[in-house]
Amino acid sequence: MKKLKIAAIVLALFIVAILVGGGLFVRSLARRGLPDYEATVSLDGITDEVVVYRDAFGIPHIYARNESDLYRAVGYSMAQDRLWQMDLLRRVCTGRLSEIFGEDLVETDLLLRSLRMPEKSRLILKNTEDPMVRACLSFTDGVNQYIDANLNRLPPEFIILRYKPEKWQPEHSVNLVGYMGWDLRLSWSEEVVLDKIRRRFGEAKSREMLPDPALRKNVVYPGYEAAAESLDVESTLLAANNQLRKLGLAVFGGSNNWAVSGKKSVDGMPILANDMHLGLNSPGIWYQMHQVIEGKLNVTGVVLPGQPFVVAGHNDRIAWGFTNVMVDNTDFYLEKVNPENPRQYELNGSWRDMEVRTEEIKISGGETVREELRFTHRGPIVSRFYDAEDRAISMRWIGNDYSNELRSVYLVNRAGNWDDFKYAMSTFISVSQNTVYADVDGNIGLYCCAGIPIRNEGDTNILLPGETDEFNWKGIVPFEDLPHSFNPENGTVSSANNRTVGDEYPHYISHWFFPSTRIDRIRQMLDEKERFSSEDFKRMQADQKSVLVADVKNIILSEMEKSSPLTDLENEILQLLSSWDGVLAKTSPEASIFETFLWVFAENLLADEMGDALYGEFLESSLLREYAIQNVMGAKSSLWCDDTRTPETVETFTEIVQKSFRDTVANLRDNYGRNPDDWQWGKIHRLTLGHPLGNVKILNWLFRFNSGPYEVGGSSHTVCPYSYPLDEPFEVTWGASHRHIYTLANWDESLTVIPTGISGIPSSPHYCDQTQLYLANRYHPDYFSRNLVEKIAKYTMIIRGK
Repeated sequence: MKKLKIAAIVLALFIVAILVGGGLFVRSLARRGLPDYEATVSLDGITDEVVVYRDAFGIPHIYARNESDLYRAVGYSMAQDRLWQMDLLRRVCTGRLSEIFGEDLVETDLLLRSLRMPEKSRLILKNTEDPMVRACLSFTDGVNQYIDANLNRLPPEFIILRYKPEKWQPEHSVNLVGYMGWDLRLSWSEEVVLDKIRRRFGEAKSREMLPDPALRKNVVYPGYEAAAESLDVESTLLAANNQLRKLGLAVFGGSNNWAVSGKKSVDGMPILANDMHLGLNSPGIWYQMHQVIEGKLNVTGVVLPGQPFVVAGHNDRIAWGFTNVMVDNTDFYLEKVNPENPRQYELNGSWRDMEVRTEEIKISGGETVREELRFTHRGPIVSRFYDAEDRAISMRWIGNDYSNELRSVYLVNRAGNWDDFKYAMSTFISVSQNTVYADVDGNIGLYCCAGIPIRNEGDTNILLPGETDEFNWKGIVPFEDLPHSFNPENGTVSSANNRTVGDEYPHYISHWFFPSTRIDRIRQMLDEKERFSSEDFKRMQADQKSVLVADVKNIILSEMEKSSPLTDLENEILQLLSSWDGVLAKTSPEASIFETFLWVFAENLLADEMGDALYGEFLESSLLREYAIQNVMGAKSSLWCDDTRTPETVETFTEIVQKSFRDTVANLRDNYGRNPDDWQWGKIHRLTLGHPLGNVKILNWLFRFNSGPYEVGGSSHTVCPYSYPLDEPFEVTWGASHRHIYTLANWDESLTVIPTGISGIPSSPHYCDQTQLYLANRYHPDYFSRNLVEKIAKYTMIIRGK
């Protein structure tokens, strides 16, 4: 027995030693890539000393004396914090995800390669003015010098996935324009599902899924009028990029921006607010940075990791920010293929050769897959991604047209007035944005900076015939003819992905705008006061009151009055709804009831006829559900109301509402108990800031890649949105990717926050150190003057030449 005890003690000590040693090894691995923010660094190519001040959140304020030194330091500083994220985005743009994640990403890589982002990037660099190219070269050199000096001190993702970063190239920075343009295009899922619904159920039922222009009276540019929109929808390919969503690399969402002029502000100068709604992941999509060349450039805001310029922010003269236009900038053509030669297609009576490329995709583990991609003059043949191998469907996408967002952002960083701003943004085409503007001279504006295709009337059919050039685009709408507003009489401009223009603008833009709930609420709040302060703007960005609630709530209450006797719990819930103010606070049980009702109502309305497979695809589109509910609630009737599972009866709108209410109460009771106080929205509506490797539980446990879950309020229809995919209710995946409030009376009073932090390294104290501020709808100062930057600096790094 004594020997057994001794053996047990020895074994226990051995296990402890392994655990301690393993823990130390993991700790060492996790911390290996942490940069020294207070080092003195020597870099090739630096001609004058550069100072990098970092505040308490690690945000770099870089002071240089020339552009070459500035952007070299920008590249170095960014690589300190976001190197693996930069490499990951580079792999998205070049279709090289399979090399690190395995064979599940092969189809996604093929799709991404078919977009030919590097090809366009090389064209842009070839046609871009020298100062901008030199800036990219300096940035590239800064990144590469950091890589060379730290190959043995890389962030843990490189070690876990067993590879090292390659050298950065200027085209990798430009590729990111294509990535944003693709991710902000119109969503595929809406059109795919509508195509299937139309084929199976006919035109009348599919029309009930379409947005009704009459219900979207609030337009971005009231002075512009749009052509009557066709209710036919184009079809597009199924999302091979669903894998991007799983990795947290599909960033699409909505956005808000607005500004008031001096006559509407308490200090007599404009105030501008912007919060772009993108995927909420870790690392976050934005990198906060302040770039200064004394006397020549002073610009701050958010930068996309991997490129050198401030995308949205302000300099010493102007401020600007973005929302997605939701432009319909993709068309699909049914090509006629030569039966004798599958590499030829017919155009205007003759056979034309396709461009054929053989792509070699390396897979993690050593295998290489070879696949063929074909292209017509319009773009790639995407049939394989559409589940339609028997047809040759080509895709025409604005992202393949020449545009130069690199030039735009470089110039807008230096713009001093409205004319400079317009000159800069005139080449902002493939990443279509409503760009809000304000300047220190007191002006405000909004410009639709977008590539809007000019088509033949009615050219928005599901699949356009490709045998002739009749349905080719005729160009894009000239920049000067795009909708815009400058110093409107009411002293405000605003947009929230809502309908761009009214009924007589001569060009079709889209019918895939977001429902007007957010813009309606924003303008409601802008009408509530005569003058605004930054405190008012903070309240507005935090607002979770929904204009959707009143109409839907009244319908529920009205229809339930017609119901047979209700249970005590159902009566209690109706009383709660009756007195609810429509604020989807995280402490609100009413919000849980409302959101669950919307989810259950859509299922009761549609799932019986669609079946599990099609309804599952329908749930991938929050837009389609919102349109369907909005249309049916407005009409109080629908062809979908009848439950096909009960052939002996024909259900009415009233019966669907009543059943959905009862099902909602039962759902919440069964899952959270009989006490509605336990149904608080935040308990079931939660945000996890997920890392691409955080899905692997053991890795997440060891390295703490993910942050959360956190209880949150709001929803897709509130100004402060925390949106969730309908196929995974109610786990939040989208929201405000940053919040900025710019006060032009005093730039130092501007405010900012991001959901995560400046660092992409999980062991860094700055990995998610802004998260609690963000969740509490609080901000930190966005100091602009050097004296304040120096005063609050926590770290100082000196960069010198070798």
